[in-house]
Amino acid sequence: MIEVGRLVVKIAGRDADLKGIVVEILENNYVLIDGQVRRRKCNIMHLEPLDKVLKIPKKATHEEVVAALKKEGIEVKAKKKKEAEKGERPRKQRKTKKKEVAEEAKEIKPKEEKVKKETKVKEVKKEKPKKEIKDKK
Repeated sequence: MIEVGRLVVKIAGRDADLKGIVVEILENNYVLIDGQVRRRKCNIMHLEPLDKVLKIPKKATHEEVVAALKKEGIEVKAKKKKEAEKGERPRKQRKTKKKEVAEEAKEIKPKEEKVKKETKVKEVKKEKPKKEIKDKK
């Protein structure tokens, strides 16, 4: 009953109620189907065979299956193939280079500021002890 080229309807799973063709018989209860369904191994308990048997070679390609289904008047959605970008893949930027450049630019300014801050701190320190002495008198 299940043979290569048999038109079937899948009755279980994600592809339920879609038509396909048996492309190859794999094991006791498994067949390879293709068509409106995804090309994959399927349990024959999840299939309902129809009356039509189409002439396709064993292990037929997806294009051959689609051509056979179009002759029967069954439309198959075009499956999009993922195209890999042929350009270079993005590389992670190293942060160390950016930090070095940023530190070099900041090194000039912070040194000047540090000198100014140190002088202010020294002045403040000198004033505090003087005030304490004046307060005690």
